[in-house]
Amino acid sequence: MRPSSGSCSDREYCDQGGTRKQQLTVVSMTTAPTAARQAFSYCVQQVRKYDYANYLCLLHLPPEVRKAAFAIRAFNVETAKVGDSVRESQLGVMRLMWWKEAVDGIYKKATPLDHPVVRALTSVISEQRLSKNWFSRLIDSRITDLEMTAPPVSMAEVERYAENTASVLLYLTLEAAGIRNTSADHAASHIGKAAGIGLLLRATPVHGSRRRTYIPVDIAAKYGLSQEDIYRGENRNALADAVHEVASFGHAHLKHARDLAGSVPKEAKIVLLPAVPAGVLLQSLEKCNFNVFDGRFQSGVYGVNPLWMQLLQRWHAFRGTY
Repeated sequence: MRPSSGSCSDREYCDQGGTRKQQLTVVSMTTAPTAARQAFSYCVQQVRKYDYANYLCLLHLPPEVRKAAFAIRAFNVETAKVGDSVRESQLGVMRLMWWKEAVDGIYKKATPLDHPVVRALTSVISEQRLSKNWFSRLIDSRITDLEMTAPPVSMAEVERYAENTASVLLYLTLEAAGIRNTSADHAASHIGKAAGIGLLLRATPVHGSRRRTYIPVDIAAKYGLSQEDIYRGENRNALADAVHEVASFGHAHLKHARDLAGSVPKEAKIVLLPAVPAGVLLQSLEKCNFNVFDGRFQSGVYGVNPLWMQLLQRWHAFRGTY
């Protein structure tokens, strides 16, 4: 995820250099109370700071969907940051349980816990009746992940984690847009898995520094790759072969999603725009010969100039593709 470069309000978008501003209604809150405006502004800034590529995707959504989408993505940012901010897994689990209680409280119509993302979610859930199940699956998966003491055995485990932490965000956004379509749901599932796989691979050096890895045991064994090799970034040829095989699953999911485009409603395609940065991330792996420790791969927004990412997304949005 890319840190913010500079400062933007919730009604404007700044490019990376801050030399040009394009006026956009990121979240239309002109008549909302001050506290609500502040809550949604916080959501926008968190997504922009920690999930820049998807921030750009959300700007293309219709205004009535955008507000919910930013709240959903900000919830993802807050829960994802838990694992990065604690050294002891139990402390992280406690913080995630707080979020679980916050979501439970929203659906029980209790007084919202004091957090801007909780306030924003309370508003959009009451307006658009989003399914609690997706929020619960995301939190439960992050809790299970924190408690994980061994690498995943197979790609099935990695794909399940990717769906429960990335695909669910698309399911919720489709719900917020009022879209109920089987093809759109299937495409969202594949796109989330592709994005999740790519992000897990990109984070391999960070995970390794914490003696964790998401390269499945069976794939690592296939190439004679030990867990220590992955943690230390050694045995680079074998590591690249293993990364290539894991990434191929991401490519396959992206292809399945795009093969479904003909049966996906037009209004759903803009929701599925995160397929674009997911594809760019997987392509950047190829350019670095699947060396996840290559600085060119690790730098910038998925290793691609942010301006190019904007243009690419606009092109797909204009064409109604993903």
